[in-house]
Amino acid sequence: MNTWGVPGYTESLELGAGASGRVVLAVHEETGVPVAVKYLSESLRTRPGFVHDFRAEARLLAGLESPNVAGLYEYVESPDGAAIVMELVDGVSLRALLRREGPLGPEAALVVLKGSLLGLADAHRVGVVHRDYKPENVLVARDGSSKLVDFGIAVDSGSSAGVAGTPSYMAPEQWTGAPASPAADVYAATATFFECLTGRKPYTGENLAELALQHVDAPVPADEAPEAVRDLVRRGLAKDPGERPARAEDLLAELESAAGAAYGPDWEERGRGRLAALVALLPLLLPSARQAPRGTADSARTVLGRPPATGRGGARSWLPGRAGLLVSAAAVLLAALLTHGLPSGPGTAGQGAAAALATTGTGPGPSASPAAPGASPAPSATSTAPADPSPSATPSPSGASATGTAGPPASGTPAGGGGTGGDETAAGGEPTAEPPATASASPTEPAGPVSPAVKDVSVTSFRQTGPTTATATLGVTTDGTGPVLITVTWYAGGTAGEPGTPDGAPQTFERSGATQYTLTVDHTFLNSGCYWTVQATTAPAAADGGASQQLLTRRCDLR
Repeated sequence: MNTWGVPGYTESLELGAGASGRVVLAVHEETGVPVAVKYLSESLRTRPGFVHDFRAEARLLAGLESPNVAGLYEYVESPDGAAIVMELVDGVSLRALLRREGPLGPEAALVVLKGSLLGLADAHRVGVVHRDYKPENVLVARDGSSKLVDFGIAVDSGSSAGVAGTPSYMAPEQWTGAPASPAADVYAATATFFECLTGRKPYTGENLAELALQHVDAPVPADEAPEAVRDLVRRGLAKDPGERPARAEDLLAELESAAGAAYGPDWEERGRGRLAALVALLPLLLPSARQAPRGTADSARTVLGRPPATGRGGARSWLPGRAGLLVSAAAVLLAALLTHGLPSGPGTAGQGAAAALATTGTGPGPSASPAAPGASPAPSATSTAPADPSPSATPSPSGASATGTAGPPASGTPAGGGGTGGDETAAGGEPTAEPPATASASPTEPAGPVSPAVKDVSVTSFRQTGPTTATATLGVTTDGTGPVLITVTWYAGGTAGEPGTPDGAPQTFERSGATQYTLTVDHTFLNSGCYWTVQATTAPAAADGGASQQLLTRRCDLR
């Protein structure tokens, strides 16, 4: 067993574990801030494609800031391990609520959909498609608010990344491997909304081939939803992506309109109150209530659950059209891969399916500044309760994912864990179909020289967050695990291309034990100036001297 831990953190409790990794509760030693640490499993860490995807998940989270999405504090990678440090979320998964309660009622269903749609909308604005929206990946906090977690198989919009997702929530185009689009996330969110309204999934095929045909050809079961929200269900589950709301914010606008017209101006307050009451009934699933470590996830079986009893819960009679017949062949092949776990090369589209690990998230909430000395993160104490996994058609390359349910760490989520979970299938969840891991070689680094050379320094994002505030995400790569100092200096000035005057004292962070570091640092500017600049330097110095980036502030109007 790999006992490597992220330097600078004290671990206290394992929130979940599975074949793809584990998630632990930890405390940042400098600040005392609780966090969730998601470790990539030892077996996957030796496979470059999974390391590449785990690293990509961290980069994606570093560039995505949303109060409704799990946030990143830092990513650490060394020859001994890889980990994502995330905000801890103290909540339970939507799956856990559905298992205990069944249908939530229209107002509560609308509230939980709205919260996670806000997270999706922020992702869509920066060109990211989640691809695995499902009840396991939505966390409901104590106050009834909700967050979207587990971006383990997320990709850029328009990417051709193969078949991936969780079968019960995959849009028709996902089954054929069409380029990723926000409309597919809209479909999955609507399918989850339907389950919150009715207590069952929109389609319940006996196997993957039948389920694929139903998603492609079966009538949309909108009549089973309350009349006031049938149009939302009908449009969100439209077979043609062009007939759905194009992005999450479009569905969100339709939701607000329908909810206000049907349930009055106080619908959201009532719905949130009901969700908070339901979470209160599950106190032992909250990370804050757990006293001893226990794993809640397992490797997922790739066979879908037993069919519902005759005459109950099944889809209506229907005959597949030509599109359904075409996709059935791909579904049969996918089913065979999932059932028998046939090996496939890192470059093949079936690799994720063959591994078939259930993915669920127990991830935390909004992003914050890095948990590093001098820049302490302020995560909200959120996590998730043991969650219920839902089958996915492919394994999630990221070792652990955060969800408010008992899931394993990679794509799965640990029970009650903030930040990440594991592959969870113990609760009878559905495995997630995930795309093949890219065969991108992970760098080979020395075991840990005392004075490493800094190979690269980068400013991956620099954004204004308020009239006088900004945030920057920095990346540093070294050739060894020895200590490195990272200094961040801020400037304000009035001329483009020139740094200007130093603004406040530089911030210095010490890192060791890894070869790659990602930091997100916030700054409040004291001086005036139309241009803000952030500069990152290191000791030992990088060959290029460091990196900097400049932005034009929103308060300036240059004519």
